[in-house]
Amino acid sequence: MQKPYTLLVSVDDLLVTSTWDRHHGWRTAKRPGVDYFLGYLSQFYEIVVFTTQYHYTAMPIIDKLDPYQFFITYRLFRDATRSVKGQPVKDLTYLNRDLSKVIILDTHSEHVSTQPENAVILPKWAGDPKDKGLVAMIPFLESIPIYKAPDVRPILQAYSGKDIPLEYAKKELEAKQKHIEEWQQSHKRSAGTFTLSSLFGGTPSPAPTSPVPLTYLEQKRQEAQIQYREEQAYIAANKENFDRLIKEEQDAMAQQMPGTFWGAAAAIMGGGPPPPAQGPQEQGQQQAQGPAPGEVQVHGAQPKA
Repeated sequence: MQKPYTLLVSVDDLLVTSTWDRHHGWRTAKRPGVDYFLGYLSQFYEIVVFTTQYHYTAMPIIDKLDPYQFFITYRLFRDATRSVKGQPVKDLTYLNRDLSKVIILDTHSEHVSTQPENAVILPKWAGDPKDKGLVAMIPFLESIPIYKAPDVRPILQAYSGKDIPLEYAKKELEAKQKHIEEWQQSHKRSAGTFTLSSLFGGTPSPAPTSPVPLTYLEQKRQEAQIQYREEQAYIAANKENFDRLIKEEQDAMAQQMPGTFWGAAAAIMGGGPPPPAQGPQEQGQQQAQGPAPGEVQVHGAQPKA
């Protein structure tokens, strides 16, 4: 089912960070909480990875982030960007999506210069293993589809330049406090309930007590947490089967790859791999059964010159 909101996320310094040294070469580390971030928010958003990396460098990273393709709906690479003053720019008008329902997370403001009103610019992650910046964005991001915001852009503009997790936490706390006060007012009772026994000097019955009900946001969040745990349990229970299917697909692709340089060159040029060598008997059969030069043979029809 097509989700009404789209969340585009960058890769470099947001979901992962890469380092290089002479001893190990390039190494890539996943940001703390990235698996939960993608898995949980995929319930609310069509998640699209949009990176300025090239396909051949980004694909292995994305495959590690979502090996079973459960959470990331689409993958966009550098060839999907525009070049503006020498900088790659992610122009959202090419997405074929309603921009009132699109949010893009990035670490470079110049990469989202065409639609800054749709963008949230986050600090770069430099590899801190105790970082919580990505997970801290979840309450804010989940609230938008939960409340079915008609347009995300005024909301993003209201938080522009602010510490979004902190400011949103304050707003949610205020809303929770208001919810409690309204509930208490609607359930306010006298110190005791009048009964026949109290008329003759008995102890009044205490007012019935009940916990404060969850807010609408808390209810939906609780439902989403349950669904997330169910999805994770399903993936864990079927992991061996998923791994087997991936291995079979990789093996099938490897068998289709040309085994020699000349075969690869022919495939690239559109000629396909060279046919296997034929013995005299096979050549004779081909001469007897195959179409003559200049003829086209159609299945179920007679060959024509």
